[in-house]
Amino acid sequence: MGRAFWIDQDYDRDRDGRYAVHVRKNLEQFEWGDIAPVRFACAAWRLATPPALNPGYVRWDRRVLSADCRRNTWDGSLNARVTLVSPLPAELTRSRTWWRDRGWAGWQETFGQYLDPTEKDLAHHPFLRTTLLVETPVPLGDLPPEPEGPHDQVERAAERALVVLVRELNALITPIMDQLP
Repeated sequence: MGRAFWIDQDYDRDRDGRYAVHVRKNLEQFEWGDIAPVRFACAAWRLATPPALNPGYVRWDRRVLSADCRRNTWDGSLNARVTLVSPLPAELTRSRTWWRDRGWAGWQETFGQYLDPTEKDLAHHPFLRTTLLVETPVPLGDLPPEPEGPHDQVERAAERALVVLVRELNALITPIMDQLP
């Protein structure tokens, strides 16, 4: 059993705390004055993941294509949206006559990474790449409170928020990934 998400503290430490520096340089990404920690945690996540920081301070399993955190506009709660590489549904694998007749291709892998087909690939073959879209509320009871402003140890609060988000997302997503080949 692996983990879907982790914080790459070793890489960060070897680069003199690049995530903390990145947070400090991007304080305008945070909104201040919210009683709930959701907006702050979502901003911390955005700054810790590609494309804002590449490679990300938060890393994920190769089967995770994307992972976003969002504030739910209905009630202010925290939602995650995670896209996972998935095998074809059983209904499509019972007979592959449709598959071979047209030269269909699935997910391409290079060095263990799932890749989108290039324009050249798409000019020659049809592709069917299945994904799972997971949209789920994320418990926020352990999130640190939002700092009072840009001078209130924002970097430390952002790192603590990421620890909680990674833990909660692993609890939600890793059991799903464990069922996939």
